[in-house]
Amino acid sequence: MEAKIKQVAAILNPPAPHMVGDGFRVHNFFPSGYKLEMSPFYMLDYNAKIEFSPRNEPRGVGVHPHRGFETVTIAYQGAVAHHDSAGNSGTIYPGDVQWMTAASGILHKEHHEEEFSKKGGIFQMVQLWVNLPAKDKMSTPKYQGIKQNEIQQFTLADNSGIIEIIAGKYRDKKGSANTFSPIEMYNARLNSGGKANFNFAANYNTGIVVIEGKVKINETEIANTNQFVHFKNEGEEIKIEALEQSVLLILSGEPINEPIAAYGPFLMNKPEEIQQAIADYNNGKFGYLDE
Repeated sequence: MEAKIKQVAAILNPPAPHMVGDGFRVHNFFPSGYKLEMSPFYMLDYNAKIEFSPRNEPRGVGVHPHRGFETVTIAYQGAVAHHDSAGNSGTIYPGDVQWMTAASGILHKEHHEEEFSKKGGIFQMVQLWVNLPAKDKMSTPKYQGIKQNEIQQFTLADNSGIIEIIAGKYRDKKGSANTFSPIEMYNARLNSGGKANFNFAANYNTGIVVIEGKVKINETEIANTNQFVHFKNEGEEIKIEALEQSVLLILSGEPINEPIAAYGPFLMNKPEEIQQAIADYNNGKFGYLDE
């Protein structure tokens, strides 16, 4: 039996940008830009392509806390250096992914990598906040630094392009990241005229960021660079055809049907857990990190 098509609910233009620190100029597609059902993805900040001038002092975001979720940073152009209070550090370059599980609490800072900062240049990134199930919110923080050459790839037929499987599974290839709930996350790098099909459970919340290019979805809808495509929670199959050289970030995941209490950099289930997070942060329980 042929899978039913997962219809497009909306094709959304990027909301007005705002600065995060002085290093990230982002369009927040959700939760503030648009009210979308995208659990387990809680937030999507898209740093569309922008050119930064050379600078000796790297731009970025200073020390800040997180608890109750994961931050996933995907680099398309430019480079970001990361440090956290659990002793993890690393630099992500184009094609790399940084998957940080804040869980019970961590201090974090991220800046443009020193050499990139000195030279300046084109910068393009995505940062996602991925919610954690209640049972995992207070687990031990961890860090997955995934280089592009470590990401599993599936080569599509007819020179259509490749699918990089960051998390989940595409055909017979399993993604590189370990997740706490079922998540599919891929970069589809499609050649002009290239075609790719995707299958996700009907109840999975699903969206696509058009990082580069222009694509036709389900043989009818057109989505352009910097747009976000949100899908209905019905049907399983999505058909993509690249109308030009294109890069897509594809997100799909099983919803975490639990209450959410969100405050700043904390994402918990109950208001009292937010109060506890603030108290723990103020009492130094998130560790220490140099500015």
